[in-house]
Amino acid sequence: MMNAGKDESCRELFKRLNIFPLQSLSLFVVKNLNMFKPNSVFHSINTRHCSDLYQPPVKLTKLQKGVYYSGIKVFNCLPTNIKSLSNDVKKFKSALKAFLLDGPFYTIQEFFDWCSIH
Repeated sequence: MMNAGKDESCRELFKRLNIFPLQSLSLFVVKNLNMFKPNSVFHSINTRHCSDLYQPPVKLTKLQKGVYYSGIKVFNCLPTNIKSLSNDVKKFKSALKAFLLDGPFYTIQEFFDWCSIH
């Protein structure tokens, strides 16, 4: 389709085609915010993560890799200025796209690695 070689990485192709693997997970969470609860519901201590979404403990790998659990994990790692737009899907999507264009993450693990240092 893009005349890419079979051994060529799709990283740059994804960027040129505006395909962002993390975007769909994040948008799922924002469009379904009523399914999620913030950490502040479960503990009253005002911490820096109190407005993050509560990630229920699960042991099954199948559940951990599912949209619900992965979506929470990805959303919680987004920069605060993007998460704060979650009540306006259009603004959130625009800010998220700009963020992903600036640093296109090819895998979710790359994103989590970036998160751990920022």
